[in-house]
Amino acid sequence: MSDDKTTLARAFMASPGPRDLRGAALLWAKGVCMGTADIIPGVSGGTIAFITGIYTQLVDAIRSFDAAFVRRLLALDFPGALASVHLRFLVCLLLGIVTAMVGMAHVVNSLLHSHPIEIWALFFGLIAASVYVIGGEIRPLGAANAALVVLGAAVSYLLVGMIPVTTPETLPFIFACGAIAICAMILPGISGAFLLLMLGKYEYITGALRNPLAADNLLVIAVFVCGAGAGIIVFSRVLHYLLHRWQAATVSVLTGFMLGALRKVWPWKEVLESAVIGGRERVLREQNVMPGVDGEFFMAIVLALAGAVVVLLLDRVSRGGKRA
Repeated sequence: MSDDKTTLARAFMASPGPRDLRGAALLWAKGVCMGTADIIPGVSGGTIAFITGIYTQLVDAIRSFDAAFVRRLLALDFPGALASVHLRFLVCLLLGIVTAMVGMAHVVNSLLHSHPIEIWALFFGLIAASVYVIGGEIRPLGAANAALVVLGAAVSYLLVGMIPVTTPETLPFIFACGAIAICAMILPGISGAFLLLMLGKYEYITGALRNPLAADNLLVIAVFVCGAGAGIIVFSRVLHYLLHRWQAATVSVLTGFMLGALRKVWPWKEVLESAVIGGRERVLREQNVMPGVDGEFFMAIVLALAGAVVVLLLDRVSRGGKRA
């Protein structure tokens, strides 16, 4: 048994990743930055990975879980399977991401309940600027790609209008949310938190992360993480294929998708129907309304502009890194 453990330990250390404690700490810190970005709609963890110089390593690590890895597992060649995947890299990075997400979730979830208009305005500015940044990557911006942007925006606008404010809290749906949201990790500019907003599960997941050790929350987080694992293995290959085969068309649709989804994060809403579910009041149906001009309105505008500036600055830094 001890020999098996030693063999597995050697295989783990042979896998790509940091070679010393300093390297592991640095990668963990980059994971913290990514996790902080992932909890905020409109700021992409993929963008942070690009800025910090680990984006290529991240994509390679995800793609290391391939058919050869599965064959080694089926052949019970556990040391070979362990050595073939970039597990040390992912462990250090994911520890940083989880650290940030658990810490930031409490803050964001509390602010959403105490200052909803201001926080939704911040999110609106973040996502609106992301539309501008992602749209700038459409080359060439011809009639066909412009039509795809309009089509994506129309579909997204209608879709978010059909998605109920309160979506199911069943474990299969949570699994699906994890699988969809994790795709943002390999797409600079698209935020996983934004996708959770689209699915109506942003507050629910951040609420679970506020107290991750509670039995119910732990189950929700575990199912979400399993969905994320399945999603990143399957969807990453689909997205990789689309972005390499039809990059301009794919980016055009994604841009339109985000543009239409701004309907979901409009800060000013009127509740049309609510009910007490699970001991707390839940909004079942609401509609967007025009804001009144008051102190709250001006603060919301300032926060929306601040969110837009953050995204534009991140984009400028990432472009500087790309040129270098």
